[in-house]
Amino acid sequence: MEVLKHECGVAMVRLLKPLEYYHEKYGTWMYGLNKLYLLMEKQHNRGQEGAGLACVKLEADAGEEYMFRERAVGTSAITEIFSAVHSQYKDLPPERLRDPFFAKANLPFAGELYMGHLRYSTTGKSGLSYIHPFLRRNNWRAKNLAVCGNFNLTNLPYIFREITAIGQHPRKYADTYIMLEQLGHRLDREVERLYRIAEAEGLKGMDITHFIEERVDLSNVLRRCVPSWDGGFVICGITGSGEAFSVRDPWGIRPAFYYADDEIIVLASERPVIQTVMNVPTDAIRELGRGEALLVNKRGKWHTDQIVDPRENKACSFERIYFSRGSDRDIYKERKQLGQNLVDPILKAVDYDLEHTVFSFIPNTAEVAYFGMQEGLEIYLNKLKKEWIADRAHLLQEEELERILSMRVRCEKVAIKDIKLRTFIAEGNSRNDLAAHVYDITYGSIEPFVDNLVVIDDSIVRGTTLRQSIIGILDRLHPRKIVIVSSSPQVRYPDYYGIDMSRMNEFIAFRAAVALLRDRGMEELLMETYRRAKEQADLPDGSLTNLVKRIYEPFTADEISAKMVELLTPTGTKAEVEIVYQTLEGLHASCPDHPGDWYFSGDYPTPGGTRLVNEAFIRYMEDEYMK
Repeated sequence: MEVLKHECGVAMVRLLKPLEYYHEKYGTWMYGLNKLYLLMEKQHNRGQEGAGLACVKLEADAGEEYMFRERAVGTSAITEIFSAVHSQYKDLPPERLRDPFFAKANLPFAGELYMGHLRYSTTGKSGLSYIHPFLRRNNWRAKNLAVCGNFNLTNLPYIFREITAIGQHPRKYADTYIMLEQLGHRLDREVERLYRIAEAEGLKGMDITHFIEERVDLSNVLRRCVPSWDGGFVICGITGSGEAFSVRDPWGIRPAFYYADDEIIVLASERPVIQTVMNVPTDAIRELGRGEALLVNKRGKWHTDQIVDPRENKACSFERIYFSRGSDRDIYKERKQLGQNLVDPILKAVDYDLEHTVFSFIPNTAEVAYFGMQEGLEIYLNKLKKEWIADRAHLLQEEELERILSMRVRCEKVAIKDIKLRTFIAEGNSRNDLAAHVYDITYGSIEPFVDNLVVIDDSIVRGTTLRQSIIGILDRLHPRKIVIVSSSPQVRYPDYYGIDMSRMNEFIAFRAAVALLRDRGMEELLMETYRRAKEQADLPDGSLTNLVKRIYEPFTADEISAKMVELLTPTGTKAEVEIVYQTLEGLHASCPDHPGDWYFSGDYPTPGGTRLVNEAFIRYMEDEYMK
């Protein structure tokens, strides 16, 4: 319902054979380039603000370019960057284009090592200069570095101070630039360490270069940088001499999966993407561990290494609910279970009247949870039928038996996504009027003034779409009652490791809690919490607590949901409205291997997250109360 800009996507491809091998076996030397395109296109859901790719050509002669990059901004960026690459081949005669030896020697992006990125900004910064990969150039091949990542760091000021203290001067105060300089500085030191060893052994000229490139150990680089990063991340990098790495945060917040055989190594943010692109079974793909790095050297030899000790598993549950594609085997099962968990509270909301209730979903990401809800309702109904038949078996007439057997869960596609609201109209009333038409409804799908209408969504964060369009449009069908169901719990806190929201008043749950405090004359709790947050601001990381939890503590989840209904129901709505949320217990039962729930519970896995949520509350209070 509410499109969230969230986790970026990464992709890497390392060919392990010469280009002519792929030309002979697969009919094209572009095998690696094509695989990268597919890996990125299959992850387009992870970034529609821009895309970029980098390529390294191994064993290029001196004076020839060996590292290439292409980037573009906008929703069509994937198409644009690959079109730009192929446009460099358009004037070649066919026999040249089909010649892998010519390509290897002469053509840009005809390499063995590729890295791609899809960007969703979580900082509000935009433009080509913020599109990954970021590139750090040097005359030494081994010192050239390109990096990209799916990450948000919560301690950027600390890292900035750390690297500027040793004399570095990043060109921008942005996390990726700063990480690039930090990694680049350590890569320089690693190369220089090897240079001194080579000189001590009496090597000269190109022998020193070859010595260094054969021995660069990127794990040394990562061990000097990664421990200082607070946040969720998967960072990927490639060097001009052909080394590659991908490293995951020690809490496992952001995901990464890889596959390797004797021809290719690939890495992506989502498992089914690799399954589809490489046509391999689920079990052939491995997940990068917490604090672990995948490392590939210039010769194509790969291994994993524990860069930092793994911390408590806090893998992101929102990845399972919303961010990742539902085509993953386990995610599909988990989303169905999330829907099935909600059967009891849904039945309670409609007073167990299945005969006069229609069930639907908000397109499109809630569809799998809808299937789970539907299955759960059918299980309930079948149990009911058995009980009725067992109780009345000796008395049943054919007509009554027919009535019992014909009872069913009434499922309809009530809401249809019609258009995407464009932002060229800024005037508020006009925007609201357009927003009310984002969805169409299926007229005649319910019996007016008789049927209840239940619609399931994957999450309710801001509530904007509910207020501006969904409830009003559904009310046109004249249901007796509208029940909005969220397959995730109440989103109460910002996700400083991904989602593009850092202001507390963006959350309808927070606005509802504040409204309840006002209703009940408890506003002093806001001021007291503000004072405590200010006192905590200068404390060390280990002494911080999430003070925003105090705003929710006086109220039950049901009280907050009821207040949301008041805030979100448009004036003039005829139907009664209720919102039903998943519980935290239901979430963890459905997604047991992904317990990261800080946006619901406020339990941030890193000190940086706790510090930032308190800072967000301070900003809220100063904006709303201190003017």
